[in-house]
Amino acid sequence: MSIVVVGSGINGLVAAAELARAGRTVTLLERAPRLGGFIASQERTLPGFVHDVYSSWHPLFVSGGAYALLGADLEARGARYRNTDGALTASTADVGGERRTVVGYRDPGRTAAGFSRARDRETYLAMLDAFGARAGTVFGALGGELGSGRTLGALGWRALRALGRRGVASLARDAMSSGRAFLRREFDGWEADALWAPWLLHAGLGPQHATGGVMVPVFAATLHQFGLPVVDGGAGRFVAAFESLLRDAGVDIRTGVEAEGIELRHGRACAVRTSAGVVDAGTVIASVSPQALYGTLLAESGAVARQRADAARHRPGRGAAQIHLALDRPVPWEDPALREVPLIHLSDGSGSTGVAVAQADAGLLPQVPTIVVGQQTLLDPQRAPEGKATLWLQLQEVPFAPVGDAAGLIDTRGGWAEATLRDRFLDRVLDRLEAFAPGVRATVLAADLITPADLHAANPNAVGGDPYGGDAELDQNLLWRPFPGAARHRTVVPGVWHIGAATHPGAGLAGGSGHLVAQQLLGRRSR
Repeated sequence: MSIVVVGSGINGLVAAAELARAGRTVTLLERAPRLGGFIASQERTLPGFVHDVYSSWHPLFVSGGAYALLGADLEARGARYRNTDGALTASTADVGGERRTVVGYRDPGRTAAGFSRARDRETYLAMLDAFGARAGTVFGALGGELGSGRTLGALGWRALRALGRRGVASLARDAMSSGRAFLRREFDGWEADALWAPWLLHAGLGPQHATGGVMVPVFAATLHQFGLPVVDGGAGRFVAAFESLLRDAGVDIRTGVEAEGIELRHGRACAVRTSAGVVDAGTVIASVSPQALYGTLLAESGAVARQRADAARHRPGRGAAQIHLALDRPVPWEDPALREVPLIHLSDGSGSTGVAVAQADAGLLPQVPTIVVGQQTLLDPQRAPEGKATLWLQLQEVPFAPVGDAAGLIDTRGGWAEATLRDRFLDRVLDRLEAFAPGVRATVLAADLITPADLHAANPNAVGGDPYGGDAELDQNLLWRPFPGAARHRTVVPGVWHIGAATHPGAGLAGGSGHLVAQQLLGRRSR
């Protein structure tokens, strides 16, 4: 019987590709008119300005298991990367009247050299060395089936052998720590916190959330080793390469077709009912939200009543927004060090980002939001006409249905459908950018705002405008993602598997759950 993959985000693409290349018969269903989910590039502002509409940076993909299997084939089909060997990321903020900027480089030593305190310089390099010893355990957990007792037992045994009891206890402490606690415990100065605490937003976390004490070294080590690759010519070429690979492998791709239900025979999946008819299936891999899987696709199954109730209580994370700018010239950063940095956070670290997260969690527009500034044209100049630039702004602390404004200046009644709210929010972001790059507003030729409501409309997996698959606090993470009783990717319904950002290992452009399930179905990984 054939395998039907529902949804063509990164995990669906990876699962379909790995299974088809191994000789399985695969049908890929996508409700949208194109493949890719939150991977796309378009000229959204002006002709000649190519913007990565949603995700952009691929360090997690090029460092993962799916890339090891598929990378060469994707490159042969046009998915090539532009990367940096120098500056990687930076954070800048005004703190007590002082402008603070810290820059991270591919070279860890050069990064540490920018820290003001000798102890912190030593601690930073020691942190990376310690993570090297832990990497097998950490990535084994992130890439393993944590709902399996066999997997957990093997991980624990390997961790004891590699780290010893004290090392395992230290790792467990860091895993239970927030990023803020870890960074303030380990470092005396402000630089490490400012540089890496905002990165926790990219995992759907905040500085105050557990597991941040492990995720900070994960981000730091990954970026130092793999950089911040972007797809040459735009993320759309990545999707086009996947589509070419899938077609060459014989995958039956059906876009504009919505999966409406999974049909069962004797309790086992036998077909997928779609808006265009019924597709036979011995196995269904659903890259959908928990609400969609248990509340819609398996609505007729009595075997998942408990999971259906749990899915209804599954919490989305904070909403997010994207802003795309077409600029008449590159950003005129006041600090010249920022002019060569691909990705910058406007944040002082766990302080301002923690406040903005708390305000967004309370339903308020943050007074001082953390702004992720992507300068892709530094790496890939062809994305804009000569002498001009694109700018990719991401905000990860934005309520889906704002109940107020933390600054008390923006009327949020009517929500994101109101043009006034959209315009005032855009002004807040651009004013904040202007403070660090005087004159930048005068260079803006066109702007495009994508709100949390727009994200949900574009992709129903972004429940509540959350592109990270649900709140990543500890009770919905790791062993409990998306919730207890559904932590394994193989569901209680025979033949039905669940993948995507809502499942372990969570969000990120790695294809981790798609790769894990494909390898289990091929008998190469323990179930």
